[in-house]
Amino acid sequence: MNMDLNKPTIPAAEYPKRWAKVQELMAANDLDLLIAYADDRAVFGPAHARWLVDFPVHFEPVCIFFPRSGQPIMLCGPESLEYIRLRSQIPDIRVLKEFCHPDEDYPYTKTESLAEVAADVMDIKAVRRIGLAGGDLMGAKLYRAFTQVFNQVEWVDVEYAVCMLRAQKTPAELEVIRYAYRIAEIGLQAALDAIEPGVTEREVAAAVESAMRLAGAEGTGIDTMIGAGPNARPLMCRSTFRKIEENDLVQVTAAPRYEGYHAAIGRPVFVGKPDERAMEALEAAICAQKACALAMAPGVEGRLAEAEARQIMEEAGYGENFLYSGIHSVGVVEYEPPIFGPTRPDLIQPGMVLSIDIPVFNTAWGGFRIEDGYYITDNGAELLNTVGYVILN
Repeated sequence: MNMDLNKPTIPAAEYPKRWAKVQELMAANDLDLLIAYADDRAVFGPAHARWLVDFPVHFEPVCIFFPRSGQPIMLCGPESLEYIRLRSQIPDIRVLKEFCHPDEDYPYTKTESLAEVAADVMDIKAVRRIGLAGGDLMGAKLYRAFTQVFNQVEWVDVEYAVCMLRAQKTPAELEVIRYAYRIAEIGLQAALDAIEPGVTEREVAAAVESAMRLAGAEGTGIDTMIGAGPNARPLMCRSTFRKIEENDLVQVTAAPRYEGYHAAIGRPVFVGKPDERAMEALEAAICAQKACALAMAPGVEGRLAEAEARQIMEEAGYGENFLYSGIHSVGVVEYEPPIFGPTRPDLIQPGMVLSIDIPVFNTAWGGFRIEDGYYITDNGAELLNTVGYVILN
């Protein structure tokens, strides 16, 4: 493929190293086979396929078979075959009958059942333990097909373990993520340029997404969030045809996806005169994020850093508006493990990219999030974007 050499990408040589990590995990857990499932479901669906083989799943699901040694095998639907050949890092690709649409005919495509593929590439009777990643996304029909073919094995949930393989980023991943945050900044600036009384939320969202696409985004990690006035109140707002009004608070979250990797920046934008209560909440949220960032360092339990932010928000009277875990990892999912909330004992490690997301939602005057990305170095947390906190239009 012709690539824009001025923009960072993940080199092809990185993928075999990822396969080796998977096979090390398999050896450590005495797994004879590991199956990674992926589909095009929003946010989480494509993650395993994108990280393991650089395939952006679309329309049809895929599975990746990892043996204890050697190269993995890709199972796909008939309409994905040529795109996988063009894009993926795996040479052995099989079209699975179980992935064929029941009402479609594919007369010129060789299809194989799961039983046929399995018998061709392994000794089924020798398989004792299978690790499954992405199992929660898998439909019941496909899962039954797997358990019928491998009917005398122990199934091991390795979803979290496989996700943790990608928690610490390589230099190439970091450069891609840095650029993703640059795209997010461009998207936020587009929102600022578009927000004014009389403009609809969807017009602002369109400006954000157009600017991010022009900057290199392949899409969004989560939907662009533009919520004005009462529509800013819920944490998962969706843009509507509501026109922005004078003195509105506009909740903005720009979250591009670039080369499979994500970045999100969240800010409130004040149109006209800011509400005093909202400004008070914003001041607390800024203090909370800064305290959290100062507490993030290698070897620290993430929940202890998150607790710094939570305490500040509770003391300011916004504890009940802090609705979710305030720190999460960023990668091929916009919020992926490790997620650091009050109940998780995971340690922060160098090389992680973490988002500090301070929520203030479900208030009488609206809501917003302050969200930024940080890279964990040996000495602490490096901010990955430079957007200001107080934005007045």
